[in-house]
Amino acid sequence: MSGALAAALLLPAAAGAAAAKPHQPKGPRSSTVKIRVGHLHGGRAPILSTVSVTGTVRPFAPGQRVEVTFFLNGRRLESKTVRVRRASGGGSFRARIRIEKAGKYAAGAHLEATRSVRGDISARKSWRVSFPSLRHGQCDRVAKGFKRAMRRMGYASGGTSCFNGRTGREVLAYRKVNGMARNEHAGKGLVKRVFAGRGGYRVRHPDAGEHAEVSLSKQVLVLTKGDRPFAIYPVSTGKPSTPTITGEYSFYRREAGYNAEGMYYSFYWHGGYAVHGYASVPDYAASHGCIRTFIADQPRIYYQLEYGEPIFVF
Repeated sequence: MSGALAAALLLPAAAGAAAAKPHQPKGPRSSTVKIRVGHLHGGRAPILSTVSVTGTVRPFAPGQRVEVTFFLNGRRLESKTVRVRRASGGGSFRARIRIEKAGKYAAGAHLEATRSVRGDISARKSWRVSFPSLRHGQCDRVAKGFKRAMRRMGYASGGTSCFNGRTGREVLAYRKVNGMARNEHAGKGLVKRVFAGRGGYRVRHPDAGEHAEVSLSKQVLVLTKGDRPFAIYPVSTGKPSTPTITGEYSFYRREAGYNAEGMYYSFYWHGGYAVHGYASVPDYAASHGCIRTFIADQPRIYYQLEYGEPIFVF
């Protein structure tokens, strides 16, 4: 057999072998997503600031989306799905979160897969929160947020954005409830506790409906609906030689304005014992038996209380 004939006979076999191995299309490409957290100072974000999470994606493909999830103390806080935009060397994205509570925050990103690019999950990045001290006369978003956090625990510190006299008195009440030094100073530690929702008053008689409680040891007057306080005031009760009586009583007589004894907007609950405003309200028991409140607070207390409402003194 000639060499030409042999070559001709082998051609179909070779062609069949080529047909048995068609071209295989490539699958989706692998991808990488990375994030970084901005606006931090020493690994911390100021309370009520906005933290920005920026990320990169490689390679970029049209239609890519990333789900950015934020965590607080290990629990999912919220998720945001954002679009990936073309950038130098790949794609980029951004998501933001407002820091409103104390705790350890973290963020992670999940790149959704497309037909041409596989998905990916980033490493989590974490940070903590920094808190300032607050001072009298301070008017800003932190002072406003602090008052809102106090209000959620029942310390009714007013609705403005300023740390004013009423706020100072509520800080004094907070300190009394929590066994702290009795003053109006809102240091960094106290501010952090308040934004974390710690330091509320535990109601002694939660089944009594709407009522008032006076703790002689803590020197506070608490107005509450069941187990939810809605106002907590610093007071001064009877000194050792003229103690405030203890027990359960009911409010039965009102007296608006000042009386001859200098008592202001008095609401009586047993004989001559009353809740009333007075010029002197030290941070310890100093009255003749009544429950003294600050002059600036008493008109509000006067109208928050009702005839027949129970008061528990203990």
